[in-house]
Amino acid sequence: METLYTILINLKKEKEIVNIGHFRVGNDAALASSIFRKMKGTDRVNEKSILYMELVETRDGLPFNLQMLGCTLEEMAGNCRLITKEIFKYHNLEESEK
Repeated sequence: METLYTILINLKKEKEIVNIGHFRVGNDAALASSIFRKMKGTDRVNEKSILYMELVETRDGLPFNLQMLGCTLEEMAGNCRLITKEIFKYHNLEESEK
């Protein structure tokens, strides 16, 4: 089976975690890691974190959480913009190299 990298967008509602979106990065581990390293936020996610993003690797249908970042609303907006830009660049460069 193929390995897939996804960045999840979550918020905490009382004692419940709500997934409000995700970015499918693809199967390139280097790309997923590179994007996540550029993102803003803190890696000290705790019970007080309300907004956070997770880098998840799915292998053989099983998800593995690789990293998490707690974010402010402004950081999350910037991270979504960054992810979109990086994925767009990756696919356009990939297409032009063929």
